[in-house]
Amino acid sequence: MADGPVLHGLLAEFDAPGALLRAAAAVREAGYTRWDTHAPYPVHGLPAAMGLPRSRVPWVAAALALAGLGGVLSVQYFTSVLDYPLVASGKPTLGWPAWLPVAAAVTILCGVVGAVLGFLHQSRLPRHHHPLFHSTRFERSTDDRFFLSVEAVDPRYDEARTAALLRGLGATHLERVEE
Repeated sequence: MADGPVLHGLLAEFDAPGALLRAAAAVREAGYTRWDTHAPYPVHGLPAAMGLPRSRVPWVAAALALAGLGGVLSVQYFTSVLDYPLVASGKPTLGWPAWLPVAAAVTILCGVVGAVLGFLHQSRLPRHHHPLFHSTRFERSTDDRFFLSVEAVDPRYDEARTAALLRGLGATHLERVEE
């Protein structure tokens, strides 16, 4: 069992989105890999400055939507044509126009479920507690401040060097965060 609290990393506070944007690009260029930004609203250009790849959530949503469409059409075909063919008023057993409303609804439902599950997986949620929640200044990340956190598990992390880099990038406040 470890003695005392374990260091999570450093939390740098910035007062403007432009400063956070420049700091994110500089931290990425410095070679850090375990870091994140926190802002009260989306900052245009921040994902590119962080070097984040395009999201795979649309692909997950599309895959589940197509799987749902295939599944519902298969069930309807099996029940109407193969398992229990019922000829009513001379209508064909393969009455696909009647299947479309249900197929559309199931396709949309599966696509939405895929989007939600893909989002939760990609953002590593649900995470009910994060070490940054210990910081009282971090509460302003949902109000009017911009933060950049560097984790201590990053291979390039050296507390003095990382702190000097963040101060040099214009951080208005720097804080050690413990687990």
